[in-house]
Amino acid sequence: MTPFKTLLCRAGALTLLATSSVAATMANTTAANAEELTVAYFLEWPTPNQFAQAKKMYAKELGMDIKWVSFDAGTAMSAAMASGDVQISFSQGIPPFVVAASAGQDLQVVDVAVSYSENDNCVVRASHEITKDNVKELEGKQVGVPLGTAAHYGFLKQMAHFGVNTSTMKIVDMAPADGAAAFASGNLDMVCGWGGALRRMKEHGNVLMTGAEKEKLGIQVFDATTVSTQWASENAELLAKFLKVTADMNAKFAGGGSAEMLPAIAKAAGMDQKATKETMAGFAFPTIEEQLSAQWLGGGTQKFLKEVGDFFVKQGTIPKARGSYDSAVDASYLRAASKM
Repeated sequence: MTPFKTLLCRAGALTLLATSSVAATMANTTAANAEELTVAYFLEWPTPNQFAQAKKMYAKELGMDIKWVSFDAGTAMSAAMASGDVQISFSQGIPPFVVAASAGQDLQVVDVAVSYSENDNCVVRASHEITKDNVKELEGKQVGVPLGTAAHYGFLKQMAHFGVNTSTMKIVDMAPADGAAAFASGNLDMVCGWGGALRRMKEHGNVLMTGAEKEKLGIQVFDATTVSTQWASENAELLAKFLKVTADMNAKFAGGGSAEMLPAIAKAAGMDQKATKETMAGFAFPTIEEQLSAQWLGGGTQKFLKEVGDFFVKQGTIPKARGSYDSAVDASYLRAASKM
């Protein structure tokens, strides 16, 4: 096993990654009319748009080849967009987006991909018998967390809520799949993640807070479709078409098409159909109209980005937050998609 890194050291690495990404962005030029579009996504993270991915509907509607590349964390998505290797990140977590944007990387949220308060959480080993009543016993324990992600943000917020001193904990930066495997082997006391990995984690432990309880605490858990500002401005119609296909798939799934779509979604997500159905039962896919409302891209998302940025500064994860994240959200492409 590789040497463990503490949260503080890794936080510095996250900042360095985001700062390096800015330089990479400045060093790369983006063709306004690319011949191929590369989209980042997560395996074991089933969403209706993967029906269109599997059936090559995006390629047909956009009139170009689409290359789908899987990632295991949103921080890597940011780096890939900075280097120009990826043009669109589908379902990037808000915390990794905030880390990169706070360091100066010119990214924008253009769509709310999925809301999933029940599908992102931390799990405590069952044998420890730790609950809300004795949660302070987590101090000194070893935790696997994918740093700079929504799971990381949720972990910090929950620990702050319970008054647990995270500086006493040995925090290991681990992708959810790796964390689940280590947890199953008995090498971690607590682990955080999402999707299929979270389901496997729950086989060996329990959560401290439900999704509803986290929402009351102010822990919003949703992912966004994100892009580099430059690429989006140079490919506005292409991006709007991409968002329209995504919205159409969400509508088809919600309108009774789930049975038809499930096999293709499961295959694209790298899951069996039973696990796919169970995972998606905890997902919500806002309509375009809902996304354009004040709750989301009409102001709520911008406010939440600021809250996450300020919280990460307080925790020492990033050195500073933006004064405002209004420019990090652009609803114009989604509005254009709504008229197609």
